[in-house]
Amino acid sequence: MTEAALIDGLGRRIDYLRLSVTDRCDFRCVYCMAEDMTFLPRQQVLSLEEIERLARLFVARGVKKIRLTGGEPLVRQGIVGLCERISALPGLRELVMTSNGSQLVKLARPLADAGVKRLNISLDSLDPARFRAITRTGELAQVLAGIEAARSAGFERIKLNVVVMKGRNADEVPALVDYALNHGLDISFIEEMPLGEVGRSRAESLCSSDEVRARIAERYSLLDSTESTGGPARYVRVADYPASRIGFISPHSHNFCASCNRVRLTAEGRLLLCLGHENAIDLRALVRRHPTTDAPIHQALDRAMQLKPARHQFEVDQVQILRFMNASGG
Repeated sequence: MTEAALIDGLGRRIDYLRLSVTDRCDFRCVYCMAEDMTFLPRQQVLSLEEIERLARLFVARGVKKIRLTGGEPLVRQGIVGLCERISALPGLRELVMTSNGSQLVKLARPLADAGVKRLNISLDSLDPARFRAITRTGELAQVLAGIEAARSAGFERIKLNVVVMKGRNADEVPALVDYALNHGLDISFIEEMPLGEVGRSRAESLCSSDEVRARIAERYSLLDSTESTGGPARYVRVADYPASRIGFISPHSHNFCASCNRVRLTAEGRLLLCLGHENAIDLRALVRRHPTTDAPIHQALDRAMQLKPARHQFEVDQVQILRFMNASGG
C-alpha cells in the first residue's frame, strides 16, 4: 500500500526531514547551547533502529530529502552504518548531513561511500582564537583539515555554514567568502535564531542578511539565482566563480515560512512542526508502543500535519523557545 503524501493544513507538501541523531556535541558554540550542558540520558534518545524505522516511514510518505543533524551527528556511534541504510531507502532522493567538521578527517570518505550526497560544515571564523571563543572547545586546524578531507572524499557539494554575529565574526564575512570561493565551496550566512537562554542579548549581535550581502557586494559582483537545495537558503552566484554559491538564511529579515517544506525530528523522538514553536508530537512513545505496526505512527503524522503553524514569530530580543538549538535538530 502506498501511503499518502504529507500535506499540512495550509497545503504545503512536506518532503524534507531534518533528523537529529544525538543532542551531544564536542563543541559548545555560543549560539547553540550553554557552556555547561546537561545532555539526555541514553534511554531517552532514539536507538539507531528507531531512527531508521522513522526515516523509512517518512520516505514512504513522500519525504525526498533527509538531513542528519545533532548536536554533532558524527559523535554518534554507528553513524556510518545508519547513513548507509537510510541512503538506500527506495524513494529517497538524497541523504545529506550537517557537521561541525571535527570528525571528518577520519569519517569524510566513509560517509561519502555510505551514500551521503552533500555536506554542510559549520565554520564561523578563520581566526584560531576567535574560533575557539565561538565554539568554546573547537580547534580551527582540526576543522580545516576536516574540510580538506571532505573535499577529497567525493561529495556532490560541500557548503560552509556561518552564523553571523556582530561583535564576534561579522567583520570576517569577506574573508570567509574568499575562502569558500578559492576552495570551490558553497557558503551560507545565517541570521542567529533566539533559541535557548545563552546569557546575552541576541538583538545586539544580530547581523541581517541584507547587511551581509551588502558587505560581500563591495568586493564581488553578485548575480541573483533561482537555485534551491530544498531548504530555506536564497542563493546568489559570483561572477568568475562558477563552482560556488553564496546563500542567505534569514529567519528574521526575510521570513521563508510560506514555502516551508520541513519538519524536524529531535534525538528524543519529538516531531517539531516548526522551529519557532513548541508544538510537537512524541513519536518515540509511538514507535516503542507499536514496535511491529506502522499504522498508529502514520495516523499521528496525519494529525500532526494539521498542527503545523503558518509561520514562526521570532522576536530578536526575546527567547520565546527555551530549548537549545542542539536539542532542536541542528
